[in-house]
Amino acid sequence: MVGWYHLMIGGNPLSAWLEALAWLLLVGGGVAALKPALVRRLQHFAERTPSRWDDAFVHALDGTRGWLLALVALLPAVHALNLPEQPRRWLEGAASVALAVQIGLWTGRFIDQLITQSRESAMRTDPETATGLAAMSFLARLVLWSLLLLLLLDNLGFNVSTLLAGLGVGGIAVGLALQNILGDLFSSLSIVLDKPFQIGHFIVIDGFSGTVENIGLKTTRIRSIGGELLVFSNTDLTKARLRNYRHMQERRIVFGFGVSYDTPADVVARIPGQVREAVQRQEQTRFDRAHFKDFGESALNFEVVYWMTTADYTVYMDTQQAINLELMRVFGAMGVQFAFPTRTVQLAVSGALPVAWQRGKPAQGAEVSGPG
Repeated sequence: MVGWYHLMIGGNPLSAWLEALAWLLLVGGGVAALKPALVRRLQHFAERTPSRWDDAFVHALDGTRGWLLALVALLPAVHALNLPEQPRRWLEGAASVALAVQIGLWTGRFIDQLITQSRESAMRTDPETATGLAAMSFLARLVLWSLLLLLLLDNLGFNVSTLLAGLGVGGIAVGLALQNILGDLFSSLSIVLDKPFQIGHFIVIDGFSGTVENIGLKTTRIRSIGGELLVFSNTDLTKARLRNYRHMQERRIVFGFGVSYDTPADVVARIPGQVREAVQRQEQTRFDRAHFKDFGESALNFEVVYWMTTADYTVYMDTQQAINLELMRVFGAMGVQFAFPTRTVQLAVSGALPVAWQRGKPAQGAEVSGPG
């Protein structure tokens, strides 16, 4: 039994091979068996605390992969064995890659969970911050995996400086090929940093209006008043002129109307005062001016300006409706009629036109009238 245990295989006793195999099985099997119970216990504990850090830690721990840790366990196993140089380098490289990937999973899930929880909280209180956190999550993962890749390549013996120089040249070609996508990406960052609009803002752009639902890395989605979803590329949004109604505190209202030309001058002079009273009787209004503006083709035109002290569009429409009805009642009592498009044609002649009957066609220059 002792001789069999010390049997030499590949330059190593069988006992060394069995210890290495046991180490791999112990690590891989132990992680697969213990991780679910450990994650459940820690998650139960984390749910009872207000901190987000323990939730992120549990989420990161749940990203543990047994097969990756088993590959990491190749390092002590390889060092315990007498192996040729080439196989040793390959096994050490596989262990290094597995370790880098596992560290990336832990760190990425930890950061992503923190940002996700912060973004969900910000969506309820501060949508502007939520948009920035979404872009931050992408950038954080990009930086993390880039650093891990460079460190891994350097550990494997690659010349990172030469690689970076080559990537710089290749990056130019990739940038030219992906300039539209990269343009949208940088436009997204511009929107996040400059904040011309944020999630939840009501904006108008190119005749389309709606509420911003999501600002992505390439496109922004807007829910229109009609209910359909409008999708704009971020590059188009940064180039366009848009209106943002989010921070509007007051609304300036300009409207006009016309009265008929047969309205007496003294009555016309009283109309601006009546309009002022009609506006001032409404709540949340601040009267600015009312003037007899000009002589129109079929009406005496007036222009009225007032301010709504609220940005609510429904309140504005209710107020304008109340003002219109009030003006109809007041003008009716004053005997003033609203004008509508009319045209009066008057023909003036110096004397009677001669009319003569002829059989056949009418005489040259004569106008023919019927009987009576």
